[in-house]
Amino acid sequence: MELYTVNTGFFKLDGGAMFGVVPKTLWSRTNPADENNLCSWAMRCLLAVDGDRVVLIDNGIGDKQDAKFFSHYYLNGDASLGLSLKNLGVHPTDITDMFLTHLHFDHCGGGIRYGSHGQYELTFPRATYWSNEEHWEWATKPNPREKASFLEENILPMQDHGVLKFVDLEKKSLFPGFEFITVDGHTDKQMLPKMAYKGHTVVFMADLLPSVGHIPLPYVMGYDTRPLITMSEKQAFLEEAAREQYVLFLEHDPINECCTVKMTEKGVRLDKTFRLDEI
Repeated sequence: MELYTVNTGFFKLDGGAMFGVVPKTLWSRTNPADENNLCSWAMRCLLAVDGDRVVLIDNGIGDKQDAKFFSHYYLNGDASLGLSLKNLGVHPTDITDMFLTHLHFDHCGGGIRYGSHGQYELTFPRATYWSNEEHWEWATKPNPREKASFLEENILPMQDHGVLKFVDLEKKSLFPGFEFITVDGHTDKQMLPKMAYKGHTVVFMADLLPSVGHIPLPYVMGYDTRPLITMSEKQAFLEEAAREQYVLFLEHDPINECCTVKMTEKGVRLDKTFRLDEI
């Protein structure tokens, strides 16, 4: 299997919302805020190529919402989904599988585009779009807390075009070498891909660990629906990651693509940071 970073740009979110109850004097050491208390975050996706399978993990925020919507998120940077794939020599029709960790707009918005004839089209017309049945139910019948993150135009066209399939949550594998774990603290049945790569185990962290600044256990997003469950899931996972020396691929960290963690007297802490292509 080969893995490639796919940068889709940056957006801004309130620093307090991203770190929950942690004081700004602490979280700003790793993620400094601007004058509006906003921090910049990556929307970094991952391409996995294994034989005939070309799998894109998440696809960023997309570009089909209106100016009012985007005015809340301050998109910035030169990268885009289409440009990043083009730079890798990958055409949208090459993608065989679109694996969605969860269906919040900054993770799945790029999978559906607004067509020239006024209808929603698939960005990857030959791909199977993968979610899971429990999360799909959660996203299509959203609770009031998450409703603004689940946008119908990002989600329902997958079903309308007949490309939506659900993974088996018991097998937790898309194909040999591409497994995933599920976590429930951020949103119900978020999926984190786990792949064998160059003698390492690479885990796509999605929103269980947005950045290296979120490694300490209390550093949990205000967006999480069940923050205490997030803390429990994060502790168990990070302890395993430290023991097994997993490579953690960071979707939202504005600077660091990957990291490893280690056990210390104060618990799990950051070990090393590096780019994916440095493995």
